[in-house]
Amino acid sequence: MSNSADSPQDGSSPARGRRLRPVRVLTVAVFALAGLIFFTSFNTAKGTNIRTDTSLLKLSDLIQERSRKNGALDESNGSLRREVESFAERDDGSTKAQDEKLAALEKGAGTQQVKGEAITVTLNDAPPDATAKLPGYPEPQPDYLVIHQQDLQAVVNALWQGGAKGIKVMDQRLISTSAVRCVGNTLILQGRVYSPPYKITAIGDPDRLNKALSASPAIQNYMVYVNVYGLGWKVTQDGTVTLPGYSGTVDLHYAQPVE
Repeated sequence: MSNSADSPQDGSSPARGRRLRPVRVLTVAVFALAGLIFFTSFNTAKGTNIRTDTSLLKLSDLIQERSRKNGALDESNGSLRREVESFAERDDGSTKAQDEKLAALEKGAGTQQVKGEAITVTLNDAPPDATAKLPGYPEPQPDYLVIHQQDLQAVVNALWQGGAKGIKVMDQRLISTSAVRCVGNTLILQGRVYSPPYKITAIGDPDRLNKALSASPAIQNYMVYVNVYGLGWKVTQDGTVTLPGYSGTVDLHYAQPVE
């Protein structure tokens, strides 16, 4: 049973009692969604081309840009440090013995240039289509064909073990707080990013340095992949070389407990 409030008896308002068809509801919803998307896009762009917004650039482009900025800041920092040192050398009231002690400390810290005989070790990825060159070895996985952090660390550690007086990785001098880290197929060193081939130059007795490389168990393992899958390995004698002093920041950063 229905009453007059639910079912009009006259023909004055025939559309009130009808239910909206599903197609009409869907059409209204589509137009509403389209309007919402348009408003959101307009609000995000704020009158600019969102395709050229730096927030949408490839991550690799942002990393390379930050690396270039870090390099420029390192050069600026080094220039300012040399200027400060020149002012300090004019008349700081120190004795000759104190100056000699300071010079020795600076040399050991890697902030001054070092000159001497050097060798360079170059590491590189294997060809992407590499196959096992020797019998008894499995076909390579992608992981077998790229340089890893442990490979770079093995070379650096062996060179220090061989009595290196200074080491440069790519174009940067290493100091005691330098960390050689790889993310994927790239090297991140002191805020800058590098791609293979990786070059590591060390100043010292070439014979001792070469012997230290040959004696390293980690490098011996790496040489298996060199011989089987074609990873890059090259050692060159450079003659007399001058390594630059470290020009980056020497401030230490450490974790702090959250209060």
